[in-house]
Amino acid sequence: MSTGPPYPHVHQINISDGGVPKLPVLEAKVSEQGLDGDRQRNLKFHGGPDRAVCLYSLELIERLQDEGHPVDPGSSGENLTLSGLDWDQVRPGVRLTIGPEVQLEVTSYTTPCSHNGRWFRDEDFSRISQKLNPGWSRVYAKVLRGGIVRPGDVVEITSE
Repeated sequence: MSTGPPYPHVHQINISDGGVPKLPVLEAKVSEQGLDGDRQRNLKFHGGPDRAVCLYSLELIERLQDEGHPVDPGSSGENLTLSGLDWDQVRPGVRLTIGPEVQLEVTSYTTPCSHNGRWFRDEDFSRISQKLNPGWSRVYAKVLRGGIVRPGDVVEITSE
């Protein structure tokens, strides 16, 4: 069980120089291009203005761990690991406010790729496929308003 603030919040911020896992940082500047310091290897499937930020649920990661998958926050490539949200409400079209500045709009569910295989029993990365396992997917978001994000920042669903 996660420990943290009793409200929906940013649990962890994750970046990499390309690929997974993405590693935790203490804060990040978010712009229309994504998080400063973060890079994607394959821009055909990752990144760009409509896929600037990848989000995932800490509670789903913990449930996957309970199933025996060796996945951790950042492992599957999410930039922001969020905690305390009803993940079923986080779907394309939903807008989120994160901390005092950042506003995002969820644009799509992510498609898991083989690079995520090592974080799943039997390399079954389809465990986080929206098509095969609805409700378990990470999501992409575009940045409506940038700013600085930090662990503990409040996350609010602002519209659907």
